[in-house]
Amino acid sequence: MRRVAAAVATLASAAVLAGCGLETNTAVPFTVTPGSIKPVPALEGVTLTVGSKDFTEQILVGYMAELALSAAGADVRDLTNIQGSSNSRLALKTGDIDLTWEYTGTGWINYLGHTDPIPDEQKQYEAVRDEDLAQNGLRWLPYSELNNTYAFGTTEAYAQQHNLKSNSDMTEFLEQNPDQGVFCVETEFASRQDGLPGVEKTYGFQPTEVKTFGTGAIYAGIANGTCNFGEIFTTDGRIAGLNLAVLEDDKKFFPQYNIAVVLREETYREHPEIEQVMQPVAMALNNDEMIELGKRVDVDGEDPGIVARDWMISKGFIGPDTS
Repeated sequence: MRRVAAAVATLASAAVLAGCGLETNTAVPFTVTPGSIKPVPALEGVTLTVGSKDFTEQILVGYMAELALSAAGADVRDLTNIQGSSNSRLALKTGDIDLTWEYTGTGWINYLGHTDPIPDEQKQYEAVRDEDLAQNGLRWLPYSELNNTYAFGTTEAYAQQHNLKSNSDMTEFLEQNPDQGVFCVETEFASRQDGLPGVEKTYGFQPTEVKTFGTGAIYAGIANGTCNFGEIFTTDGRIAGLNLAVLEDDKKFFPQYNIAVVLREETYREHPEIEQVMQPVAMALNNDEMIELGKRVDVDGEDPGIVARDWMISKGFIGPDTS
């Protein structure tokens, strides 16, 4: 049995972390026993620091990685909940963390500086994988089906009433019912070319009214009828919690944001076994799974560490908690 260790940094490392606005976290307080993830002799006692960004989905997958690697025998340090993508990326590049989960669209657009996304998931992954390794020495492990991209959402009742399953359905509906084109979006999304202006052009619809809110208020606005359609993220737990329907982006306008484990190439070469430990977890994740896990945290108020542990146990990756 192993316990996920608390992150204990040296003074020098702490100075680097402080400069990035990072703080070490308390360890996940669970005893971890092997399940289908068995002890890996080559990882026995190897210290690995896992990082994540500071939103629910990232914290959940960060804990999943910690539990998986701990079951494999590694001494895991926790640095989840890093504020902002840029700090998370910097922590990985400088070695303050050894691995994290990242999104293909974020890598391609935000980190590598491309303006045009690649519509095909596999091709988008391959492009960011190859370029990030060549330019930055960062290794992307095979991607997951989980794809946290943008979409338009409406209530399940409204979608069923008007037979709306895709953005094309929505466009056709709004042609016949232009007064129903009330949208809630974030301020930035309203003006970005990869946001509302671009998607309007691709599908050919014209909103009657656009209301701008913060992300959380958009979900509430859809649910309470403030708007008929809203900008959402496809894996958000509030989709299930508020009985929302996700409209398919059938023309593939929005970038692909499949999640994958990323680590430095030197770490991968030293410990290639990390891939065999993490890949079953990545392959078990999908949008429906994450929506339900996020609901438990964001709607039901459960602790993300407990939610991640329960999911890992339910999938058989680790044994039941005996603490």
